[in-house]
Amino acid sequence: MARAAAQHASYRQCLEQLGAHIVSLSAEAELPDSVFVEDAAVVFDEVAVIPIMGAPSRRDEIKTIVPALSPYRQLEFLRPPATLDGGDVLRAGKRVFVGLSNRTNEAGFMQFRDILQKFGYAVEAVRLRDVLHLKSAVSYVGDNTVLLNRAWLAVSAFGDFHSVEVPEAEGAAANVLSLNGTIVIAKSFPDTAALLEQKGFSIRTVDVSELQKAEAGVTCCSLIFSASAA
Repeated sequence: MARAAAQHASYRQCLEQLGAHIVSLSAEAELPDSVFVEDAAVVFDEVAVIPIMGAPSRRDEIKTIVPALSPYRQLEFLRPPATLDGGDVLRAGKRVFVGLSNRTNEAGFMQFRDILQKFGYAVEAVRLRDVLHLKSAVSYVGDNTVLLNRAWLAVSAFGDFHSVEVPEAEGAAANVLSLNGTIVIAKSFPDTAALLEQKGFSIRTVDVSELQKAEAGVTCCSLIFSASAA
């Protein structure tokens, strides 16, 4: 536990060094998955969508997220029977991909799509296999490029992008965070980091080994958005 807390602190420090202003929410011991704040909201320049998370045990997490986000964004709420986790949503400019997973259902996708279409986004569904969330299988790294693990998703959805495939031995390495021109990647994936560097991307590594034991990636523990866009 102490190591996980120290790694989370280093993760926050990394984001600050890359130019982010950190807003930390209070710990909620009764909601142990709430550290994975990415799943509890999806924030765009125009709107923040508050989902119904796929795991019933996590749904009270929005009680903290809603007041935290309301000063920054108009909020839209999904309705039953929709379920959606933020980790299943990937944005690449005005294109948005939604993973159909054990946590995100068709109704969640359709309601989410209807909200975003009002703001000019094209929203597409992606079928997943053998993975919890879409962003465990693919990340947008900028320059019309995605980093992906083709074993976990239908790669045809990303045919318009340049693709970089993670090494077979680092299957979970596709989850990376792009912030102000730098790609943040878990320290446990050195071959993927080297591959991205060879392709001209600026890389920062963070040690999140304890968080990875709960299937976390580097995007899971933050909601990244521009405060001035509201």
